[in-house]
Amino acid sequence: MELILWRHAEAELAAAGQQDAQRALTAKGRRNAARVGAWLDRQLPAHCRILSSPAVRCRQTAQALGRKFSCDHALALDSSAEQILAASGWPAHRLPVVVVGHQPLLGQLAALILTGQEHDWKIRKGSVLWLSRKGEAQAPYIRLSAGPDLIGRLR
Repeated sequence: MELILWRHAEAELAAAGQQDAQRALTAKGRRNAARVGAWLDRQLPAHCRILSSPAVRCRQTAQALGRKFSCDHALALDSSAEQILAASGWPAHRLPVVVVGHQPLLGQLAALILTGQEHDWKIRKGSVLWLSRKGEAQAPYIRLSAGPDLIGRLR
């Protein structure tokens, strides 16, 4: 299975009285999401699942991929690595799954998959951590870890 963890791009600071989940991407965040989304679109097969946190900044990041996606409350700010793991279908889902979400949840999820324990691993804003597992007997591995700056140079 292929599991692509994509942290939302840079978001605006919360305005007075604004809920965290309502924060939108900044102009830089929109540019970075577009760059990473275009690259991911070229890498992913036509059929894959794309799941997003319902937070505005995650939905905007997922929209930059230009494909249909689903909002899943298992990816919300108050979720857990285990809930995201279950929503993604790891490791048994047959199609690649893109998860657009938040820190520290995505870092905790990556640590859980790769080490069996949650740790607060950092994934930078707008970055992708692509995890793979080929068959039940093989251990999961990192296929790619890159931020928007590096992805802009990849072909």
